[in-house]
Amino acid sequence: MTADRGTSPHAWEADVVLLDGRPVRLRPVRPSDAERLVAFYGRVSAQSKYRRFFAPYPRLSDSDVDRFTNVDHDRRVALVGVLGESIIGVARYDAVDDRQAEVAFLVEDAHQRRGLAQLLLEHLAQAARDRGLRSFVADVLPDNKAMIQVFREQGYRVSGELSDGVLRMEFPIEQTDTAVGVLLAREHRAEATSMSAFFEVRSVAVVGASRRSGTVGQRLVRNLVLGDFTGSVYAVNPQAEAVSGLPAYRSVQEIPGHVDLALVAVPAEAVTEVVLDCAAKGVRGLVVISSGFAETGEEGRQRQRQLLGLSRSYGLRLVGPNCLGVINTDPAVHINASLSPLMPARGRVGFFCQSGALGTAILENVGQRGLGLSTFVSAGNRADVSGNDLLQYWEEDDATDVVLLYLESIGNPRKFSRIARRVSRRKPVVAVKSGRSTQGVPVGHAVRRSQVPPAAVDAMFAQAGVIQVDRLDELFDVAQLLAYQPLPRGPRVSVIDNSDALGLLAADAASAVGLQAGEPIALGADATADDFERALDLAIDDPGTDAVVVVYVPPFRDGGEDVADVLAAVGEQSEKPIVSSFLGREGVPELLRVAGVEGVPGRGSVPSYPAVEAAVRALAHAVTYARWLQTPAGEVRSYDDVRMAAARRIVEGVLLSAPAGVALDRDQARSVLAAYGVPVWDQLPVLSPDEATAAGRQLGWDVVLKAQAEQLKLRADLAFVWRSIDDEHEMRQAWQAMTEGMPDHSAGEFVVQKMAPKGQPVAVQGIEDPLFGPLVSFGLAGAPSELLGDRSYGIPPMTDADAAAMVRQLRAAPLLTGYRGNDPVDLALVADLIQRIARLKNDLPQLVSVELPLVMASAGGISVLDVRARVAPVGDARNDLFVRRLGRMPGDTIPN
Repeated sequence: MTADRGTSPHAWEADVVLLDGRPVRLRPVRPSDAERLVAFYGRVSAQSKYRRFFAPYPRLSDSDVDRFTNVDHDRRVALVGVLGESIIGVARYDAVDDRQAEVAFLVEDAHQRRGLAQLLLEHLAQAARDRGLRSFVADVLPDNKAMIQVFREQGYRVSGELSDGVLRMEFPIEQTDTAVGVLLAREHRAEATSMSAFFEVRSVAVVGASRRSGTVGQRLVRNLVLGDFTGSVYAVNPQAEAVSGLPAYRSVQEIPGHVDLALVAVPAEAVTEVVLDCAAKGVRGLVVISSGFAETGEEGRQRQRQLLGLSRSYGLRLVGPNCLGVINTDPAVHINASLSPLMPARGRVGFFCQSGALGTAILENVGQRGLGLSTFVSAGNRADVSGNDLLQYWEEDDATDVVLLYLESIGNPRKFSRIARRVSRRKPVVAVKSGRSTQGVPVGHAVRRSQVPPAAVDAMFAQAGVIQVDRLDELFDVAQLLAYQPLPRGPRVSVIDNSDALGLLAADAASAVGLQAGEPIALGADATADDFERALDLAIDDPGTDAVVVVYVPPFRDGGEDVADVLAAVGEQSEKPIVSSFLGREGVPELLRVAGVEGVPGRGSVPSYPAVEAAVRALAHAVTYARWLQTPAGEVRSYDDVRMAAARRIVEGVLLSAPAGVALDRDQARSVLAAYGVPVWDQLPVLSPDEATAAGRQLGWDVVLKAQAEQLKLRADLAFVWRSIDDEHEMRQAWQAMTEGMPDHSAGEFVVQKMAPKGQPVAVQGIEDPLFGPLVSFGLAGAPSELLGDRSYGIPPMTDADAAAMVRQLRAAPLLTGYRGNDPVDLALVADLIQRIARLKNDLPQLVSVELPLVMASAGGISVLDVRARVAPVGDARNDLFVRRLGRMPGDTIPN
């Protein structure tokens, strides 16, 4: 083992969230930690010291300190947990041989039972895997039940034996499905708990509270007080004695009571001091309203990095900066910790947005539609708290039935996809992603640049079951349906109307968005409430109807109260969704509401849309989501024939000789694919007709001669492949025809290959995107599919259901199932190939691209005829693969 093997120790640095929701920093130990280590050891109890060293060990000697703080980051590795300037935990391993290391842990007593030891073990195991180690061994006293539990609950296969009063525990550290499952479950609990710092609040300090009318600080105080916050509000202003009738304090530390949350509205350059003040007070969460950070340029970006690093290092979660704030409508809290004067009504919808400027408009729209919210977060520059954190929280929040996301950027799509898929199985997630076509990133958002097309982003949402809409008004259209009506069981729609023109328009609109609409039930302009009731009862009782669209235009000056009463009564009892265009109104009109709490519409209320097109479009989104729920999630296959270690050795070996990255030669690429159960056919490069003839004989004839050069393959007027060659004469004839007019035959990159069985040519590709991580695409091979963009995309890890869906999603998919007399293809084998490439890309990030440009698929099997692959270092883009960690701004480093 060498000191430069694997990733840099810098990649081991991480901000993590403990079980109580507070962040802590993990990093490799440094020689400069000597004083911190001594101070840490001095705070550890005698019992914990005894359990670490198996003997009384009251203090560390100078040689101990030197040995513990000077490591080689290879044979000897030590990680420390740091809170502020203090070390609160240490984990280390010392290699016994090239495959095994002995591990030891010590956590300060005041921070035990917070999950720190588990996190240290996760990250220490990842460091060991980086250095080629395969197992850990630990000596533990039998009464140290907490440490024994840490090892046993990690998901590793632990074995142990007792000798001389010491339990020796040994376990492999490969990331099994069980270990990953344990990791993700802990991540979910910790990150969900961390959001309680903003929603489960009993006391708030407004730092920068002001007496001047119209200032941000005054608005925050007024919104808290006038919004009937049930807890305590404290004003912090060193220049004032009172603000809005509240006593003012010079600092957060001077506040006599406990402070859960701090709202920060001071100039950007003063925020650092506020963070330290809040940390000293024990504040759990910060909402930084102040602007002047990454949205202003490089200086502001550096200021934001400092704010994020300081907040996390002292155990605080951060919303913002440059944000609108947070709101919780729970009557037990009822906090409006935002700049919005509008406090939304209590509802069952959670809303996350990034834009502070749009936040107020969003809340106005929510109020106008009678939607009601459970919680609301405007994250601004999204330095720390993101949509992923809120998804973790809302998944378990009993007060939230529907999740709405207005996303201007996605900092970690891989994690978003993983969490959203899980949440979507429990409650609908509706998202609008701005900048889909341009993939623009708002000023102030630190996001790696992506190379994937918009179709890949759409595929990520679809794979995760997220309902993606194009506009903000469409987001609300879908939300008001999902919040109050049941999901449709299918696409069959009945239209009931008292306007022939609008009824036909609704039926046409339904067909245009993929719904099956029959002939509208036209009741006529003089239809009564009884007529609507009879028609509704018939439609709902009809087994051929899955949803009902009601169009009501009032005759003359009729207000439609009687019809509204019918709609509301039927809507409350119906198990099938009802949407309406009632008087052209938007939202959930008072007349169509079922009584709910606090004046908010209850379940069964009938949503209305000003245009029938909006109503059926919302219904179509609900149908798509319901169909996704009804589709089995499938499973990520485990392949007995996959030899990941063999493939990794090839990739790492190539990178050792070419650290900057290089294309694999064909033999190397074939070996990597073979390790994942994907055999690639032989092909013999040739430079002359004699060599081509010899190659044909070697392969036993029935071969093809083809040019591999891209400039020839894309020329429709040139033949780049000659099939079914059976003897020397045919080979020389093929050579002459294909090289005519070509002065340099080597430019054609000619190869001879065995003739593949007849089938459909398809192509599979896997890439490592700087933002998305691994991505797999599938399509028919050839220029037409490339030009038309007819490709499907998926994000590993992929289930068998995901792979099958990728095959079906192509517009040209009928060519694989017997269209116009074509022989049908074994779709299961195609899906299996996609899954294997997905597994390969998921396992080996350094394989930055792998392309199978020509795969012949038939009823009898698949033949992979060509492969191209490239390896390159990927830095820390995927360093959260097997360990929990919070994201950092690109380019961030953890300071000393």
